[in-house]
Formats: sequence, C-alpha cells, structure tokens
Amino acid sequence: MQVTVHTSIADIAAEDWNGLVGDDYPFLRHEFLQLAEQTRCVSPEQGWSPRHLTIAGKNGLRAAMPLYEKSHSWGEFVFDWAWANAYQQAGLSYYPKLTSAAPFTPAPSRRLLLAKPDDTAGAMALIAAAVQLARDSECSSVHFLFPTPEEIPLFEAAGLLIRKDCQFHWHNRGYTSFDDFLSTFTAAKRKKAKRDRRRAVENGIRFRHLKGDQVDDALWSVVYSLISGTFMRRGSLPYFNEAFFKGVSQALPENILVVLAEKDNRTVAAAIFFESEQVLYGRYWGSDGHYDALHFETCYYQGIDYCIANQKQIFEPGTQGEHKISRGFSPQTTWSAHWLAHPEFADAISRYLDEEARHVDSYMDVIDSRSPYKSGE
Repeated sequence: MQVTVHTSIADIAAEDWNGLVGDDYPFLRHEFLQLAEQTRCVSPEQGWSPRHLTIAGKNGLRAAMPLYEKSHSWGEFVFDWAWANAYQQAGLSYYPKLTSAAPFTPAPSRRLLLAKPDDTAGAMALIAAAVQLARDSECSSVHFLFPTPEEIPLFEAAGLLIRKDCQFHWHNRGYTSFDDFLSTFTAAKRKKAKRDRRRAVENGIRFRHLKGDQVDDALWSVVYSLISGTFMRRGSLPYFNEAFFKGVSQALPENILVVLAEKDNRTVAAAIFFESEQVLYGRYWGSDGHYDALHFETCYYQGIDYCIANQKQIFEPGTQGEHKISRGFSPQTTWSAHWLAHPEFADAISRYLDEEARHVDSYMDVIDSRSPYKSGE
C-alpha cells in the first residue's frame, strides 16, 4: 500500500476525507481542520505542522490519519512534559515529535480513519507509516491521543505503549427532564444541585441556546472577548482565534452550540460546545466577572438540559475537574498510544505507564465512590 504524506489538509479532497470521518466527530471534519490551518491556529509558527497520511483506494480513500509534527506539547491534554524534561536532562531532543490528534480537542475519536471498519491491513499500514515518518524526520516519538477503545488492540499489535487516563462524562439514561435526572440523586446532592441552579435565576441571569449560523460576527466578537479575557486572567490565550470560530460556525453550523448567559440585556458569560448526533462536547467558557455558580450552570447544567431535550446520549465536558462528579458526571477511561525511537527511554516509560495505570484505576474507584447517585442508579 502506498501511503502519502500531506502538508496541508487542503491537499486532500474534502469529500474523500469526510467520507472516512462521517458525522460522528465534527472536530475531525475537513472543514474544521482546514479552518484551523487557514486561520493559522494550526501552523508551523504555532508548533503544529500538518503531516496527514492517506492510502488511496479504488473509489476515493481507503484509509487516512490526522497527523502533525509538533515542536512542543501544548494543546494536547495528554501530558508528556516529564518525558520531554527527561530527554533534555539526558542531552537528547524530544522535539520534534509526531502527534495524531484533533488539534486542541481532548475528545476520544478515531485516529485510524478507515473506509471499511475491519480493514486491519489498512490500519496497520497507517501506524507503520507514522513510525517510519518519525524515523525519516528524526522525530523522537509518535503519539496517538484519545483514540477510541476499539483502536487500542491495533496499537498494541503494532508494539506501541498504551497509556490510561480518565475524564468525566455524563450519560443519558432516558431522562425526560432535568428533574427526572435529579430524581436519581441522593436527597442532599439533589438539594445542592437545585440550589446551584437557583443562584443564576436569583442573579437575574437568563440563557439562550444558539446554533452556529445564529451567531453573527458582532456577537462572536462579544463571545470571543469573554473567552479570551477569562483565558488571559489565567495567564494564557485560547488556542483557537476569533476568525476560526466565525468560520467554523458557518462551515459547520449544526455542529456548533453557543450558550449565552444574559443579564440586563447584555451578555455576561458564554460557553461554546461542539455536537454530533449523539454527543455534546463542552469546550470554551468565559465571563466578564464572578457570578455565584454561573460556571456550573452555563457549562454543565445547561449542557445536560440540552442533551435531555435533544436526546443526546453522552456529554463530554472536557478534561479534568473532579467538581463534575457531584453534578452527575462519571469517570470514563481514556487512552493514548506511544512509540519512542530511543529503546532505553521506551523501556523506562513502559514501566512508568504500568504503574500509572494502577494509580488511575485506584483514582477512578475513589472518585466513583463520591457519586451523587442513589445506590443502584
């Protein structure tokens, strides 16, 4: 099989790429990835150089992989800073490296895009091609971030190291309303959730849900100023710029949801979500100041409300955040797969990952014991 390396997603026909991605993962769609490049959020100067892989078939693409050469580890959410520091202390270069991921998006999704799901040969050819590209480019390693659980056996068969972690996801158990959902909580946790929700109302805040094409340029500027201001107060900037959000809301309007929190006829907070038919993905949040419990309401409770009303089955609000447990989110295993060129480092990291996985299992057990749900729910 002939594998082709592409230095821009624009070099690949959109219909061919999207034919492999389908509608399940909006952040892997050709439109999403191309806008990330066009707005220079993904670019060599930002440390993200596209190296997408494709295998041609008789009618379009047989297989493909989103892939980037990275000069840092920002925007990945699978943390390997300690590995990079160990390389540096040993007098070795950890960067550049190759990373297969949806840029700045810590959501599980397929990394091996196959026309036929059972095309094991195509999948293994993609993995082998990524490793060979790393060797040819003198990259230290290849990292597959947030692949699906079904892909893990393929990475294991290719000899990669498997890393285990967890996020917190909400699952729809056929709820008919938010009160129906809260009825599964213990009395104390249900009372606390209701108290959280009342605070926004008592502060005179109301909410609107808008699809991408319902947000005009002026409103996007307001939303982005809230998000960027919140990021700057934490000492950073959003990975995606304003031009990206304006573009993607027009390119993928049905996959974008913006929740606005409004008070006295002005927008005081906003959250940006992506969505597929079955899943809601929480991403960015910002406000013009502190409002009691507003973050929980805008980013979590409004999302749960939306999932129930629109029959979404899963709500993935992003990484980290043990505070999500008391609001009905449960620990969910996430994965990554890694190949390292240096054999001694690969052996050391393999031992480390075994120990880390045991800690992750223990952590998930402890966290799950703090669930707000009644026994048996």
